[in-house]
Amino acid sequence: MNPDQRSRAEYFQQLHAGPDPLVLPNAWDAASARIIESAGAKAIATTSDGMAWGLGYSGGQQMTVQELLATCHRICRVVSVPVSVDIEQGYGRDAQETCELVDALIRCGVVGINIEDGVVHDTQTLASPGVLRERIAGARSVARRHELPLFINARIDTYFAPGLDAKARFEETYKRAFGYIEAGASGIFVPGLVDLGQIAKLAELLPVPLNIYAGYAGAHHSTALKALGVRRISLGCGTAQASLAHLDRIAREALAEGRSETMASRMLTVSQASSLFRADPQEKSSDEASSLLPTTSA
Repeated sequence: MNPDQRSRAEYFQQLHAGPDPLVLPNAWDAASARIIESAGAKAIATTSDGMAWGLGYSGGQQMTVQELLATCHRICRVVSVPVSVDIEQGYGRDAQETCELVDALIRCGVVGINIEDGVVHDTQTLASPGVLRERIAGARSVARRHELPLFINARIDTYFAPGLDAKARFEETYKRAFGYIEAGASGIFVPGLVDLGQIAKLAELLPVPLNIYAGYAGAHHSTALKALGVRRISLGCGTAQASLAHLDRIAREALAEGRSETMASRMLTVSQASSLFRADPQEKSSDEASSLLPTTSA
């Protein structure tokens, strides 16, 4: 194991311990990762939806494992801060294929993953927690083989499933969280949880850091979430959504009005954009990185 990667992994763990919450404006490619890093981010986390949109997919594990891995390699190649990757429900048909992906990501330089239980699309019911527990345990085993303190952020989608009242939703979240922690999760992510009382209660009950989603209009301020005990705040695909909306405005202004004021009002120079990256011919190409896994479609 590369000592620098281990150091980044240990630093990433420490970032969840405070004193302030770890705020993550999520990236979807090398350029967005470098912009976020240059803005002062202490770590980079990816958005799976943003990454999928950039590759021409609608999201939901439709890109191939090779495409995911190649994009993550590019991000790891250009940033110096810790990188955590959203692998959605783990990709592949079983825990073994998730383990293969985690192994390849670690070899690319990744020090954290985000993995979710999810909602079954056909029935709109929550996926069985046993599936995610098995994948988390497998990922933890892979990390141990690499002697890497991989941060496994377990996402719980209880607040996206219909048919549960507030009490039942919280109880199911709590139950799943402890099952995932027992399997090897380092942190718990509960997107959709917005009630301040429930956030405070869950943060108090959990023995690991709580991650809250803030990638939407009207999200709670980080200061308020810090006071409740939240240790990690993610903007998720909100960063990509906002960027695409800005591009839409630029394009419509140019096409319909023949103007470019929106674009010209806030843009990097070519020199500034180019300076985000450094030429390093010794780096392994993303094509080589993607070949670390067998051909598998999500």
